[in-house]
Amino acid sequence: MALARRQVVGPPAPRGNGGSAGPWRRWATLAAALLLLDASLTFQNVWPTPAVKWSGELSIELAAFAIALAAASRRFAPPSRAALRWLCAGWFVLLVGRYAEVTAPALYGRDINLYWDLRYVPDVAALLARAAPPWLVILAAAATALILILVYRVLGWALGRLGGAVADPRERRVVAGLAAAAALLFIGQRVGAGVPDTPAFAVPVTETYARQARLVAKALGGSTTLAPSPPMSSDLARVKGADVFLWFVESYGAVSYDRPEFAARLAPVRADLEAAVRETRREVVSAYVESPTFGGSSWLAHLTLMSGVEVRDHDTNALLMTQKRDTLATTFGRHGYRTVALMPGLWQQWPEGAFYGFDDIYGNERLAYHGPPFSWFAIPDQAAIARLDAIEVSPPSRAPLFMFFPTISTHAPFVPVPPYQPDWPRLLTDDPFDAAAVDRAFEQEADWMDLGPGYVDAVAYEYATFAGYLRMRADLDLVLILIGDHQPAAAVAGEDAPWDVPVHIVTSRRPVLDRLIGHGFRPGLAPARPTLGPMQALLPVLLDAFGDPE
Repeated sequence: MALARRQVVGPPAPRGNGGSAGPWRRWATLAAALLLLDASLTFQNVWPTPAVKWSGELSIELAAFAIALAAASRRFAPPSRAALRWLCAGWFVLLVGRYAEVTAPALYGRDINLYWDLRYVPDVAALLARAAPPWLVILAAAATALILILVYRVLGWALGRLGGAVADPRERRVVAGLAAAAALLFIGQRVGAGVPDTPAFAVPVTETYARQARLVAKALGGSTTLAPSPPMSSDLARVKGADVFLWFVESYGAVSYDRPEFAARLAPVRADLEAAVRETRREVVSAYVESPTFGGSSWLAHLTLMSGVEVRDHDTNALLMTQKRDTLATTFGRHGYRTVALMPGLWQQWPEGAFYGFDDIYGNERLAYHGPPFSWFAIPDQAAIARLDAIEVSPPSRAPLFMFFPTISTHAPFVPVPPYQPDWPRLLTDDPFDAAAVDRAFEQEADWMDLGPGYVDAVAYEYATFAGYLRMRADLDLVLILIGDHQPAAAVAGEDAPWDVPVHIVTSRRPVLDRLIGHGFRPGLAPARPTLGPMQALLPVLLDAFGDPE
């Protein structure tokens, strides 16, 4: 009888599929769930790709969550299915925040600002939908949805397993003990009282969202103040009668000079551009300036130079748009120039055009390009230049021209690179390129693990276009300003790359060149450091070189 009683009150039979494997399976699945939840908030980027990896860091948020869940289950009840679904949704939000935080610097070279970046998602989606084949858009959307669903299901399983663990007294004690130890280690590392730094803790995702909330509050609170515009009273006497072209070269950064493998491949086309300058009895001077942006948001650089006000974020951009200020375009307009914007990438309304004060704006449709589309924006830069030249430059009797042109053929992913067409008038026809040249161009495919070769080819195309235009318009009295808007994304520019961009000024007007050299430019196509300063400091330099105060 005593033996029978001992058998009744003894340890319960193992759970699971019989034998002693049940408990081990439960502990193994619990460990897997904890590892998955930890990795979901601590993964790192595989630079410079969208991929991620886990390096063994710990999440203080998981520790705090496990302690709270264990305490609530002991005092009240384990989480219900409905509660677990809400917890899974919240965890998914944290995972998305972590992904954005670690991926944006690798792809764009800057931190993410959800308040401003999310508003451009529809524009980017529309751009991709126009540029990519419908089947590819559908396939990409389906793959993205499938990945998100899979991640959500895996998180749901892990949270469900943790919820089951806190319902069991033994497992709850283990979970709470591990979480408490992790929390004490985290506090000890922050206090710095001789506590080892290993294992390390990842930056909390809640801290990321707190920073984003502060950015939103700052933007909505209108706390941004704007610097005054620089004086724009130059009489432009040194460029009087000349056409002045300001061409922002997309993604044209200092990396094209700084990385030896890029510089070596670009050396022949740079030499040809310098030869074109000499052959047409012009000269070139060059320098570096620091762009207000990196890897994207080109309009911040455009606005900074055109207004002379530093614009590093989108709230400053939005606020400046509400004000009436002088710009480089209005300055030239006051002195009898016809001011035009050449915008081949413009598919919709452009309210900034009114702020800049252009006389006319040429968007995608007005350029009437009939050739094959290249990259996202369809129109090759050479074809855009050829069209505007035919409309605005060719007429024999006209006012001098100020042209603002943000190029697009060096936009990521850089390929396919359009073929350069030596016969410029042919670009205005329905058959702008030979079929073989087009076929060779479309054989290029973006290597997302190494965008460098495509970037170099695209920059080489721009150099060929600039050299060809200088030769075609050898007799044109011209001041050509070529300036990068920003460095290419970090996947091309590299880690910790500077924000410097080259600026070249080509003209036959020696007094202009002399003034620029006095400000720190150097002769030739190769800029040198130190930089002239931030991009907004370039505007007073240009106005001084172009003339004296009135």
